[in-house]
Amino acid sequence: MRELTSHKVNGLNEKIRILVMDEPGAGNACHIYRCEYPIPPTSEMELLGEMEVSNLIRFQNGPIQESGVNGVSNEALLAIVEDRLLGFQSGQYACRENAIAVTKIQEAMMWLQKRTRDRVARGVEGTNQK
Repeated sequence: MRELTSHKVNGLNEKIRILVMDEPGAGNACHIYRCEYPIPPTSEMELLGEMEVSNLIRFQNGPIQESGVNGVSNEALLAIVEDRLLGFQSGQYACRENAIAVTKIQEAMMWLQKRTRDRVARGVEGTNQK
């Protein structure tokens, strides 16, 4: 298990702990991550005090034709972040930095989708073939 720290730039991100839970697998990528962060007590849990929440993110592991769908894709997570930033951009928190981040996320999505289309055209999508 190892910890990622590249996201730590402010008070919020300093409190978020990202752990890589597995060893690299096919393609040398890891597939299971855990995000841990504290949450303050609500009125229902005042006696418990601050608690820690842990969210598991499980990525697709293995080709779909062999393993079935068993996790999320990079594209799915990028779509969530894109939607969130677009929400900020449509309100009072719009800024140049968010606009650039949206553009870069959309660019990343374009390249990942191109990779998939190319794999489909070569007849290797859903397999471990290059």
